[in-house]
Amino acid sequence: MFKSWFKSAKQPINTTVNPLLNLQRDTSLTLLVIIALTIGCIFVYSATIAIKASAKFSDYNEYHFLWRHTLSIFLGISGMMIVREIKVSTWEKIAPKLFIISLIALIIVLIPHVGKSVGGAKRWISLGILNFQPSELIKLATILYGANYIVRKIDKMHLFKQGILPLTIAVGAVGVLLLLEPDMGAFMVVALIAAGILFLGGANGRLFLILLVVCTLVFASIIWFSPWRRQRIFAYLSPWDETFVLDKGYQLTLSLIAFGHGEWFGKGLGASIQKLNYLPEAHTDFILAVIGEELGFIGLAGMVILFFLISKKAFLIGRTAIQFEKHFAGLVAQGVGLWIGGQTFINMGVNLGLLPTKGLTLPLISYGGSAIIMNCIAIGILMRVDYENHLIMRGEVVT
Repeated sequence: MFKSWFKSAKQPINTTVNPLLNLQRDTSLTLLVIIALTIGCIFVYSATIAIKASAKFSDYNEYHFLWRHTLSIFLGISGMMIVREIKVSTWEKIAPKLFIISLIALIIVLIPHVGKSVGGAKRWISLGILNFQPSELIKLATILYGANYIVRKIDKMHLFKQGILPLTIAVGAVGVLLLLEPDMGAFMVVALIAAGILFLGGANGRLFLILLVVCTLVFASIIWFSPWRRQRIFAYLSPWDETFVLDKGYQLTLSLIAFGHGEWFGKGLGASIQKLNYLPEAHTDFILAVIGEELGFIGLAGMVILFFLISKKAFLIGRTAIQFEKHFAGLVAQGVGLWIGGQTFINMGVNLGLLPTKGLTLPLISYGGSAIIMNCIAIGILMRVDYENHLIMRGEVVT
């Protein structure tokens, strides 16, 4: 299965490409990202327009979250433009160091009086005007380190001890630190990224399936031996049960009510009822419910198509890089696609009641400075891979 995939990926392609077509392909990714960020701005404002009525945010200006979200987008786009000028080969060199720095950041956030605690979870480091979330950095670091590791160990990926095990241990260390925060949602995304890169990198099929089974058992054990996580599963299965409807199932039931209220075409922009301090985290984890209530099924379908196109673009860019034997660049591009697409799938599944409730934002849309900035930086690296692909198509040498 893996050999056939690599064989198809390495088939020669036509390198005689019109420069205008190159420009159009690059612009299409930029346009998709701009659309997503714009939608995020609109709905972060819409979801927080009545938040001043909440006792928790009574001292906040009604534009507080919009301005902070706009600042995050500005910083994210600035970062995107900067990393787009950095050669992919540079990222390959610094990938291991960045991974270690990310691990150190995850340790720092657990130090008393250093890590900022919100709702019982210690996930942030205060940087003054912004709070930095190391779990967002580790997602990007995992992509870069995973791709770097695969390229270095490509001849040993059919072996467990020398190929698969070291990367599994590294991801396991990340998982332990994330679970101490706790942030199981981020751990799930990191595990998804690592598993996807292993699969795309040509890991032995039998060993890969065994690893998946072991990982599934590990996640199941974590949930089973954690009473509050176990309660979330029960609430997900029966959210309307009187035991859960005002507790663990509260967010899910209100999210489902929002989608039902939106029907086919929605109630109109700004007309959501659940955002009026009924639905918790309406501007972060459950912003899709607000979009569904205001834009209806048509709006939700549009969101699915938007993220499908972004993810598809990432995989196409990655496949093209692999065809040019730029394996690190190709795996990084596809890793970004796994991150954006996988986290979107989980967030949408949670909002729609298809998956247990988990605290994960909708990429490029939800309020959250660290998430927006790291999403934009990842897209900037993806743009660089695409740019270098175009240079190769024009016959230029890329080092």
